[in-house]
Amino acid sequence: MSSKKINVALVGLSFGAEFIPIYQKHPNANLVAICQRDPKKLKELGDAFSVEKRYTSYEELLKDPTIDAVHINTPVNMHAPQTIAALNAGKHVGCTIPSGTTVEECWQIVKAAEKNQRNYMLMETVIYSREFLHVRELNQQGKLGRIQFLRGSHLQNMEGWPDYWEGFPPMRHATHCVSPCLALVKGEAEWVSCVGSGRIKENYIAKYGSPYAYESAHFKVRDQDVGFEVSRFLYGVTRQYVESFDVYGENMSFEWQRAEGDDPILHIGGEKVEKFKVPDYAHLLPEPIRRFTTKGVYDEQHQHLSFAQGGGHGGSHPHLVHEFLASIVEGRPSFPDVYQSCNWTCAGLCAHESAMNGGKVIQVPNFRS
Repeated sequence: MSSKKINVALVGLSFGAEFIPIYQKHPNANLVAICQRDPKKLKELGDAFSVEKRYTSYEELLKDPTIDAVHINTPVNMHAPQTIAALNAGKHVGCTIPSGTTVEECWQIVKAAEKNQRNYMLMETVIYSREFLHVRELNQQGKLGRIQFLRGSHLQNMEGWPDYWEGFPPMRHATHCVSPCLALVKGEAEWVSCVGSGRIKENYIAKYGSPYAYESAHFKVRDQDVGFEVSRFLYGVTRQYVESFDVYGENMSFEWQRAEGDDPILHIGGEKVEKFKVPDYAHLLPEPIRRFTTKGVYDEQHQHLSFAQGGGHGGSHPHLVHEFLASIVEGRPSFPDVYQSCNWTCAGLCAHESAMNGGKVIQVPNFRS
């Protein structure tokens, strides 16, 4: 492993705070700065983790010439503007989902990354979860056989969340269910047809102009004979939360656990069914950050902090950090790269456009063209 160090700044410290100790212990990172609009929270975190450089202004942070890369964990509407500004300031960017809220924003991200020759990585948790890593391994070993079809879902009732989420169209924020389907086949979406179903509260409809409680989409993978479907709801449906994906192969199929506490299922040869425990993939990581794949592990010195979660999203957080840093150190595109990241984001945006047009087939942008 290279000993090169990347100077990183973390931006947005609610969910983002969980990444502080991971960067501090990664052998290729210096966590040199944190950024948070709330001065009180900024001080609490800065003092707790001994981070000297602290910014309440993102614009001032980008002027810091010592910072090589930023990891953005701010509200959805800020992702694209902050990403573009950072790329234009010569920083590499990792950003939580989604990349942007419009197709045009995604084009601007691609152009900024190309112009400034900097990496951009969508920090999509599902494709670095232990479940996904296991299915990817089965596929790499040839145990699935030919992949025939995939399915993803992200079902979440968001009643009680901040007001700006009320009435948010389900597919406009769909990378949790789109990305595992595309990542497993290392593909991008070509076109989508989506159907809207049901109806949310009238006062919610007015906020985004979208009436649907549920949106279900079919996609074609570009340059492959594979299709997949995804489904999504945010309001007006009763169901336990789940981020899931299923893979149907010629020799073996994988289905996600249907309720919390269940085990996932493998279908092997005909109708044989096996439940199994998903193994930990900490061995893929540098030793100092392996423990962060374990649920409940945050940092022994900071367990009292109210924002501490640890090992969340299927143990994906240290894998995301490692891939982001490794891609910069090794001078290669990240996975996902900027083109995949923006295609996967736009897959959901185009799906909602299709739903609003009665299921019309919508072409998903090919950002490599």
